[in-house]
Amino acid sequence: MGKERDGAGQVRPTTSLSPSAEFPPLSAQDIETLRRLGEQWRVEKPARALPVDPELRPSRPGAARARGPDEAFRPDQPGELTATPAAERPDTSRGRFALRVRRVLLGPPLSSMSMLRERMRKLIALPVLSSDLLSSVAYGPEALLTILVLAGSAALGLSLPIAAALVVLMLAVGASYRQTVRAYPHGAGSYLVASDSIGPRAGLTAAVGLILDYVLTVSVSVAAGIAAITSALPALNPLSVPLSLAVIAALLAGNLRGIRVAGNIFAAPTYLFLVAIGGMTLFGLGQAVARGFTVIPPPPVPATEAISVLLIARAFASGATSMTGIEAVSNAIPALRPVEWRNARTLLTWMISILILLFVGLMLLTHLNGLVPRANETLLSQLAHRTFPHGPWYPIIQAATALVLLLAANTAYNDLPRLLYYMARDAYVPRRFLHMGDRLALTNGLVALSVAAAVILTAFRGRTQALIPLFAVGVFLAFTLSQVGMVNHWRRHRGSGWRRRAAINALGATLSAIVLVTAAITKFASGAWVVVVAVPTLVLLCLGIRRHYDRVRQAVSLHPTPTQLTSAERSEREMAQEFLPQRVHHLLVVPVARFDQAALRALAYVVSLGQPALAVHVSPEDQEADRLRDEWTAWGDHVRLETVVSPHREILEPLAQYIAQLRERQPDITLTVVIPEVVVNRPWQRFLHSQIERRLRRALRRLPGVVVTSMPIHLSEVHPQATR
Repeated sequence: MGKERDGAGQVRPTTSLSPSAEFPPLSAQDIETLRRLGEQWRVEKPARALPVDPELRPSRPGAARARGPDEAFRPDQPGELTATPAAERPDTSRGRFALRVRRVLLGPPLSSMSMLRERMRKLIALPVLSSDLLSSVAYGPEALLTILVLAGSAALGLSLPIAAALVVLMLAVGASYRQTVRAYPHGAGSYLVASDSIGPRAGLTAAVGLILDYVLTVSVSVAAGIAAITSALPALNPLSVPLSLAVIAALLAGNLRGIRVAGNIFAAPTYLFLVAIGGMTLFGLGQAVARGFTVIPPPPVPATEAISVLLIARAFASGATSMTGIEAVSNAIPALRPVEWRNARTLLTWMISILILLFVGLMLLTHLNGLVPRANETLLSQLAHRTFPHGPWYPIIQAATALVLLLAANTAYNDLPRLLYYMARDAYVPRRFLHMGDRLALTNGLVALSVAAAVILTAFRGRTQALIPLFAVGVFLAFTLSQVGMVNHWRRHRGSGWRRRAAINALGATLSAIVLVTAAITKFASGAWVVVVAVPTLVLLCLGIRRHYDRVRQAVSLHPTPTQLTSAERSEREMAQEFLPQRVHHLLVVPVARFDQAALRALAYVVSLGQPALAVHVSPEDQEADRLRDEWTAWGDHVRLETVVSPHREILEPLAQYIAQLRERQPDITLTVVIPEVVVNRPWQRFLHSQIERRLRRALRRLPGVVVTSMPIHLSEVHPQATR
């Protein structure tokens, strides 16, 4: 079983995705510290009876609890209620309208107990997880030939030997990932393998490579799909970018509906593509058999470069984009039905077999028909035209190709949110990526992927060939690290047949490294420099996020670290005094701008708490301060008032500085600042007020030992007669 590190840096076995990941359990050391603190916990005054029943039982004895569609909470057991859909219903008309729109677009919410039911069976998982891999044959062969044709038509004869080498790479990487699925059956793919077998930084580098790969998968797939449409309908070419953005929005909406629903929606186009391309390949090979496998000479193309090892390596690296998406199954194991790892291995075998058959068939047909890349028509479109010059088959093939390319991005929508989930659990990305939406989808990861892909696609104006140089570096960086990690895994565990398995992984690592280095060097000026720069930059960013979370963990940990103990020179028992109620000393401060209902309500609240209280007023001049003191005396001077005159009419900063100096004079007190605040009925009405309450709250939150709260007064609750 693989392992991962939790937010406290402790190693634990990996588990499937869980809605509870946002709330990790306490460690055994934390529990012991908590027990010792509880033994010292004392309350000076006995607890009074609660003024309201927290279980929300009927107030009249003998009355039955109301049940029905409007019941907000359902009792399950003593001390526990379950929120019903009525509790999630907004209390404003705008909120209810937004909820209705959300339900129409995404469907009703799913309970946490539905996670197992939402997993995919193999026939649905195959098109969902393989759409990226299988659709890459629509542009991978063309990318290979685009490089070869630089040496002229004569160089196109090298396409078949290069294709054979790529098949070896596909087999090696596919076999390696089959072993990865068995050795790490809980998902996370290259990230987990590299982290566990090489080290955290290697895992983080692999993860960053995959993140770039998935973002580019969406960009390239959507751009290639729109290119297939514009090849058949050239009039739509000026609308390529808007159409691409619309497709990304549709993919986001579909995936927000949940894994199973998205799978059912997007499965049919992949199967249609397999039937269409498979049928075209068989029919084209039949035509070749009828003419005795005679090769049609390609049109003459002048050479702009000489044939060289570097040119062949570039063609090999470009053609290797035909296998992007091969790691998808290893990342999405938890999305499959039990037994997850066994179903994942079966899926991977199917995917590799279909990929090799399609890739070899298309490369062979392209060679036999003497086709070369064109600027205004894709290679697959030319092949369909040549194979089916008449009848409905050409538009069917183009439609199937466009659909599968557009939906190939769905593989990234399945895998990237999961990768971000595992990285967030290890504290390398914001923890909000742990959150599951009401359809059990990792909503924040889906939105982040859509936004990033839309930005990249717009920046490159939807041109597939401009995006592909960025594509190979990230994905083969992850491939290489994953293969090296698996070699280390077998060397460390040395189970039965480990040498054979390590040899397969070593071959995959070598070939992947060749593609990685070749793509990084030869395509550097064409755009690969973006990925070369982005990978270390994002790694450093993730490490910075981890350091931040480590500092937060140390600051809020129930048990102090050795560093904390040394710097403070106090024992755990002495530090624990901060957490005991008998050691907390209060001072409540109420900023008062004028005498009104908001100020009176805040003052009544702080006095009712029975703690020392102080009112503070900042005046722009002495006359105004004197007037407020006179009003204070008329009221009865029930709370000590301190006025501060600000000659330059600054209100916020002098008030914040005054409260800060109160804290400095007595560091052991807890200052609770209760801010009177008027809550308006409409959002636009906020602009009619100074919002000094919000600004003061932001300023005071920076001060240690200061608690900031507000006493709201709603306009609907104001009693005009109270001011008369």
